[in-house]
Amino acid sequence: MKPSHVCSLFALVCSGAVSAQSYVIGVERLAFAPHYSIDAQGQYQGFARELFDLFARTSGVELSYKVLPVEQLLPALLSGQVDFKYPDSETWAPAQKAGKTLSYSQGVVDYVDGVLVAPRHQGQPVEQLKRLAMVSGWTPRGYQERIDAGQIELTYSDDLRQMIRQALRKDTDGAYFNVVVATHYLDNIRARPGALVFDAKLPHTRGTFHLSTIKHPEVLKRFDRFLLEQQAEVAALKDKYRVEANLDSKYMGLEQWKVDFLKRQKAKAATE
Repeated sequence: MKPSHVCSLFALVCSGAVSAQSYVIGVERLAFAPHYSIDAQGQYQGFARELFDLFARTSGVELSYKVLPVEQLLPALLSGQVDFKYPDSETWAPAQKAGKTLSYSQGVVDYVDGVLVAPRHQGQPVEQLKRLAMVSGWTPRGYQERIDAGQIELTYSDDLRQMIRQALRKDTDGAYFNVVVATHYLDNIRARPGALVFDAKLPHTRGTFHLSTIKHPEVLKRFDRFLLEQQAEVAALKDKYRVEANLDSKYMGLEQWKVDFLKRQKAKAATE
């Protein structure tokens, strides 16, 4: 065999190896910053994009992102149109997943879903919550019994922007959503920091986003090792995007300038 043929064969083998390491992550077509969003060119961006890109660079895999409407994402995973789904959880859509064997990564990022209210209403009992704004497709965990009893009326919106607008116009008594995402929207996009605040005294849900797959559990093991071995870099990305900002403190849901002010006041009081 001539050397040129050897090189051609070697290139073909290498090309096949690279192809075997290429995977598609199905992601949501959703404005969910700082976790993730889609830019004007249709590109996936945000914390999740940087995290998965870092995994690809450090683990020798090639990742691409298939952006799909939320309701099409799980069917795409179950039918094999995508290799992975993000975000996902073992507790989501159990009926659709029945009979399927899904694997899940370790937790990627923690979250809290709850109700944001006007500051003057913070701390009021749940009995005062009569009208609740929701984005279509969301489940208001912790409120179903009162909804079924007719004590809470749900008002649905197509997206976060519309839901927040309803709550700010006082069409509803509160808005149920991811606390970090809603606060980010108010602080950075709507430019109304503090107009709505998370009420930790009302029912709320804590959970964790995971990466899921049917066909590639071995890649999830590599991803889990990445989360462990690169935990300093992962933590830096979380800090950069503030995806877990104050989730375990009494400051959860407050804009950062107010958190800093309250911490300074506390530190000053401790020295007096």
